[in-house]
Amino acid sequence: MKKYGAEFFGTFWLVLGGCGSAIFAAAFPDVGIGLLGVSLAFGLTVLTMAFAIGHISGCHLNPAVSIGLWAGGRFSGNQLLPYIVAQVLGAVAAGGVLYLIASGKAGFDVSTGFASNGYGEHSPGGYSLLAALVTEIVMTMMFLVVILGATDKLAPQGFAPIPIGLCLTLIHLVSIPITNTSVNPARSTGVAVFVGGWAIAQLWLFWLAPIVGGLLGAAIYRFIGSDED
Repeated sequence: MKKYGAEFFGTFWLVLGGCGSAIFAAAFPDVGIGLLGVSLAFGLTVLTMAFAIGHISGCHLNPAVSIGLWAGGRFSGNQLLPYIVAQVLGAVAAGGVLYLIASGKAGFDVSTGFASNGYGEHSPGGYSLLAALVTEIVMTMMFLVVILGATDKLAPQGFAPIPIGLCLTLIHLVSIPITNTSVNPARSTGVAVFVGGWAIAQLWLFWLAPIVGGLLGAAIYRFIGSDED
């Protein structure tokens, strides 16, 4: 239960910090942090939590990561479903906190986005479903390659949170204009349930693509990675 609790609170922090930065600070008058700031916020949530709970649960914070680690031979299948449930619940709890805070401002309209992921007319840059699908698959694939490589037995020990957090930052720098960046089904679900409508209708892509990407990343690292795994 400690592992599941760690995943709950870790994913809570990821959504609270990452999506919170997008909702409240990205375009704040005159001193907005912009896309660079939001990208750093997501990377920092993973970096900080990896040091805080990595020794407890492995700090997956993401169903696609858990599935990719399982496919890569790093994670037990009998813990897969409880991890995913804990991650989604943590994300939804954070979405609820963000909703309570955001609704405290006059004129708040959750339907305008609330940091949800989308394609077509709901893509920040108007990118198509296919563009969103390819982006989410490839970005998650590379995320898993970095995670598996950084946590390899032959990699320098104790430093894995740094490249993993920086990788997530880089992923956001590239893909926020395309999909608002998911690479994490729990993150997408955590805010989509409060937006409803279009966000729920498009949520399938932000489960399917990251999971496919996670499986591909695991397959790639099994091919190129250490024989010690």
